[in-house]
Amino acid sequence: MEHHLKVALAQIAPVWLDKTATTKKIENTIREAAKEKTELIVFGEALLPGYPFWLALTDGAKWDLKINKEIHAHYVRNSIQIEAGELDSICELAKEHKIAIYLGIMERAKNRGGHSLYASLVYVDEKGEIKSVHRKLQPTYDERLTWAPGDGNGLQVHPLKQFTVGGLNCWENWMPLPRTALYGQGENLHIAVWPGSEHNTKDITRFIARESRSYVISVSSLMKKEDFPKSTPHLDKILEQAPDVLANGGSCIAGPDGEWIIEPVLYKEELIYKTLDFNLVYEERQNFDPVGHYSRPDVTKLLVNRERQTTVEFED
Repeated sequence: MEHHLKVALAQIAPVWLDKTATTKKIENTIREAAKEKTELIVFGEALLPGYPFWLALTDGAKWDLKINKEIHAHYVRNSIQIEAGELDSICELAKEHKIAIYLGIMERAKNRGGHSLYASLVYVDEKGEIKSVHRKLQPTYDERLTWAPGDGNGLQVHPLKQFTVGGLNCWENWMPLPRTALYGQGENLHIAVWPGSEHNTKDITRFIARESRSYVISVSSLMKKEDFPKSTPHLDKILEQAPDVLANGGSCIAGPDGEWIIEPVLYKEELIYKTLDFNLVYEERQNFDPVGHYSRPDVTKLLVNRERQTTVEFED
């Protein structure tokens, strides 16, 4: 049925900072979701290969500290360069199973020199084609010690059956103008990805749904102390300060009326399934539409620069 969409929220932990093992885990999760005839699967922010938890545990802001340089180098080595085909196996699974995917990665962007990292949200359609790579506009607080700021190129939406899907990374979801950029393109299924924990998802998920009169899917990763691989550089120093649980999940779904469809799920590593009915979008837009009948573009209007930023342009 064109107005129904079966979604899966992949609340899983990475094999932290191991891109090969984490990729295999993602692939197995996609295969499992495909058995349930899932049409869209969503993974958390920076899941591949993991969130930079060490920054808060190793005096991450101290200037010229060798431990942070060495862990950062390990992080870069395990991040993803899309141009090198490092997402090809995931794209092939999307095509094989006719399943669309939103996946949070650490991107080592070739067009920015290939050494800096971007928290990117990748959309792969059901034909296995990468349709957008949204680099997080503004890394949050200590993330700025290891991530670079992105650009507006990935502020795009995509058709999926009768739905129009778009997504943002973590605290970008608190930024009114990027949200508006997606609303203005017809978004009615908003994807919000997070590194984990319900303190991020419990309020903003319902708020965006009520503001936009759209479905909102929030997907968080998990991370426990025992999830750090023994091969992690300076593991002993990281574990000295690490709490038992670093990310407790909090994946959830809110409907276009702003009410819970699935409340935040905590501590469980699992696939969470739900079938969404598009008709509820039309019902809730009857009395409020933030970029339609309840907007005043003659008074306020947003300008969006979607040019992919690069330091050097060549004319050969």
